Amino acid sequence: MGWRNVKVTLDTNVLLRTVLHDDIDQAAAAEALLERATLLVIPVPVFCELSWVLRRSYRQTAREVADTIEAICAIEKVVTDDLTVMAGINVLRSGGDFADGAIARQGETFGATILATFDQQALTILRKSGLAAAEPGDVEN
Repeated sequence: MGWRNVKVTLDTNVLLRTVLHDDIDQAAAAEALLERATLLVIPVPVFCELSWVLRRSYRQTAREVADTIEAICAIEKVVTDDLTVMAGINVLRSGGDFADGAIARQGETFGATILATFDQQALTILRKSGLAAAEPGDVEN
């Protein structure tokens, strides 16, 4: 298309092609876009989906996924919600789901002081990661 100064928001499938190279043509197109773009915006839900797909469908370890997300965030032209992504990575490295950490941190961004969840495993890991979490019935004023 000959776009100059292209600034793009990336969808999960674009990142997956560059990480997995499971479709050579799409991977080449995705990598060319990443090279050409002057700004790469990656919304937090994209990292949530990326983590889920890599863990569930491709059986990658939490460490592999965390390393992948950190490598993507280290690209100079990538813009994302760094604090939320780091919270997701911390929870992922602690044995939980990236999304749980991202959800808890983003709630804090909007003024919440605690994440309410019935997920017992998430509660344990979130607390271990330094994020406030409790069952709904245990949340006090």
